Amino acid sequence: MKEQWNERYAASEYIYGISPNRWFAEKIASLKPGRLLLPAEGEGRNAVYAAKEGWEVNAFDQSEEGKKKALKLASEQKVSISYNLGDLTEFEPPHNDYDAVALIFVHMPVEIRQTVHRKLIEKLKPGGYLILEAFTKKQLQNTSGGPRNESLLYEHSFIADDFKALNFIEFEETTTSLDEGPLHQGEAFVIRLLAQKSVK
Repeated sequence: MKEQWNERYAASEYIYGISPNRWFAEKIASLKPGRLLLPAEGEGRNAVYAAKEGWEVNAFDQSEEGKKKALKLASEQKVSISYNLGDLTEFEPPHNDYDAVALIFVHMPVEIRQTVHRKLIEKLKPGGYLILEAFTKKQLQNTSGGPRNESLLYEHSFIADDFKALNFIEFEETTTSLDEGPLHQGEAFVIRLLAQKSVK
């Protein structure tokens, strides 16, 4: 999988564009800037946007090529981000340390998905926010992006259970029109979540 992403990100163009995901941008701009964790951040479009909005960004991904492009984009946009190399199952940022964690089209095999999601809850400070957008299984009908393997796509019930320790603020399945570089173009079926960790 790492080799696959390195091959994709080695392209000179940003395959998901340089503008942030719209759902992410809308939600992150509505929150008070603090410390943000971005797992599987790829080429850095969301990290750079958040840094420009005043967030202290810690991103990570398994792809060296993704990191190179993210740091290049940050330099061009004159912002600073922290970007580490690490696998979703192995990278261990401190617990209770982040004001927000964002998962934007981060699709994982069923055998690790729930474990990783619940581990990420532990990284949030009390009162911290979780922002998620991902493709649902209905996305197989479309050619606008996302995994072609149904087991990597999500259902409402999966997300509801994985993040049940949080307080859900917004949670919906919807259709959206993607315009995010060459690999995310057209109508898509997505699930969106904004949730908050209890202050207690």
